[in-house]
Amino acid sequence: MKAIYFDCFSGASGDMILGCLLDLGLSLDSLKSQLALLKVQNYTLASRKLVKRNLSATKFDVEIGHEHGHRTFPDIEAIIRGSDLSPQVKQRATHIFLRLAEAEARVHGASLKDVHFHEVGAVDAIVDVTGACIGLELLGISKIFASPLNLGKGVTRGSHGVIPLPAPATVELLKGVPIYNNEVEGELVTPTGAAILSTLCDGFGEIPQLQIERVGCGAGSRDYPDRPNVLRAFLGEFRESSPQSGSLSVANAVTVIEANIDDMNPQIYGYLQEKMLGLGALDFFTAPVQM
Repeated sequence: MKAIYFDCFSGASGDMILGCLLDLGLSLDSLKSQLALLKVQNYTLASRKLVKRNLSATKFDVEIGHEHGHRTFPDIEAIIRGSDLSPQVKQRATHIFLRLAEAEARVHGASLKDVHFHEVGAVDAIVDVTGACIGLELLGISKIFASPLNLGKGVTRGSHGVIPLPAPATVELLKGVPIYNNEVEGELVTPTGAAILSTLCDGFGEIPQLQIERVGCGAGSRDYPDRPNVLRAFLGEFRESSPQSGSLSVANAVTVIEANIDDMNPQIYGYLQEKMLGLGALDFFTAPVQM
């Protein structure tokens, strides 16, 4: 099956994700025609090749006219569900925005229906979120993986004033996701990027067993002195590891099963060990306990 792995050494944002997909071969014209089904107006799309510290990448831009007012989650949900996009794209995009709304509600102590999107609810975020779902579908990608996310640090100014980085909504969205910070000043992971990856990814960790076919890079807006500000993606063929192979999943997760056995003939433990290892267990041990 077709899989993609996002290498987030310089964070991730919605436009960087779309830049990756375009760099991997997604047609900008196909993306435009699909996004037109949203019936959202007053914006234009553009992409261009550029070089970020000697690394070639694609920059995706959404140019927006004057935007009036704010949007709530029900407003955005109605736009997506009322479109003629595929059921999978509508379901994924709606779920991403629902998680964004829930994160904003927790951060601001508000109810879901009272959350008004400012930066996140603008037309560019609707395009980024829905466009990412469209691009993944058009490229035929079945599995989505990502590395741990480099968050950055410092402060930024938004519609609510000065806020710490990573942004509170970003932190909410990345609960349970491996993160780190290597002292880069600035916002490396945006709420939109966090929402897309944390919602759609099947696992986070080291790169899985992937037969790479293409490599793409999506460029970010800022420049940093010590790194190319890009999101890198590997596209290729992925095969699930067989239970007998002993390989771990991309998230490097292991399930540990423990039990206290009160009254069993010790001669049976050898047979049990043989059966468990034959069924795919990575290890098996017993220990006598004096109680």
